[in-house]
Amino acid sequence: MKALVYHGPGIKAWEDVPDATVQEPTDVVVRVETTTICGTDLHILHGDVPTVTDGRVLGHEAVGTVTEVGDAVTAFAAGDRVLVPAITRCGRCEYCQRGMPSHCRTVGGIGWILGHLIDGTQAEYVRVPYADTSLHAMPDGVRDEQAIFLADSLPTGYEVGVLAGRVRPGDTVAVVGAGAVGLSAILTTGLWGASKVVAIDSNKFRLEKALEFGATDTVEAGPGAVDDVTALTDGLGVDVAIEAVGYPETLLTAASLVRPGGTIANIGVHGAPVELPMQDMWISNVTLTMGLVDTVSIPTLLTMVAGGRIPAERMGTHSFTFDRMDEAYDVFGHAADHQALKVVITPQ
Repeated sequence: MKALVYHGPGIKAWEDVPDATVQEPTDVVVRVETTTICGTDLHILHGDVPTVTDGRVLGHEAVGTVTEVGDAVTAFAAGDRVLVPAITRCGRCEYCQRGMPSHCRTVGGIGWILGHLIDGTQAEYVRVPYADTSLHAMPDGVRDEQAIFLADSLPTGYEVGVLAGRVRPGDTVAVVGAGAVGLSAILTTGLWGASKVVAIDSNKFRLEKALEFGATDTVEAGPGAVDDVTALTDGLGVDVAIEAVGYPETLLTAASLVRPGGTIANIGVHGAPVELPMQDMWISNVTLTMGLVDTVSIPTLLTMVAGGRIPAERMGTHSFTFDRMDEAYDVFGHAADHQALKVVITPQ
């Protein structure tokens, strides 16, 4: 079969690799019919994730059809259409039982193993361990281009942003960074009745998209952004500030936007230390949250997508076939130049 293989920082190739096969009784093999690229894949290619070694097949999101099942698999059969999420879970360890499969002890202490510790989904076929507790059956009527973003981006924005930020009816929310994950947070704030959602970004295309995704206001990032948001909230600041970029300056911006008693929900993946104004935050009773997505919200989000409540397909702005994988990476890696949010990648 063919797959996108990592060969060290900056080096990848769409090449022939051994076929994916069932290796354990709890495994299934899925024929990949739709996949996408995550910002984490770009981090890997930049050499920021040393646990990804030469020869690893990249990718951790897919929609496809089960082609082979292990002897212990009972919930799925060959021919079933499934969503493969970013997080793999045994369903039995203490972290899975606590609703934190992102730290599943059975699969190695971290649930993100596809395209990280084992071969991933940017391939014609993928082996999925612990299939019964990891895969999600696709509801009738949900298209691949809707479901693919529920593998990672939408649950991340919803769980690590909206839920961890404790958004409640009537709240004011600021989302710093209107990329794919920030837009996912904006798209799902409405599920909890936020009264005002302010999107902050330096890219005008993303700000336009933020309004389509449910933002009530947009603010262009810059020296006056904090004052603009303060003015939009009657001088109070927001109840919840969601950081969805991963830079020190964007987290500091989020911290400066939240009112006393509010919450800062950090979604962004930070690769460097951040010095926070703790001398101001503690006395303002500010809560700071962060974390790796658990994807436990996928069943809820699938139901919402199936019912037309969440137009997840809006996330996909560009489509490619497997043989154009390099082009897909170029577009996604230079998203601002191409007005790209997420890419949808399918076979021929």
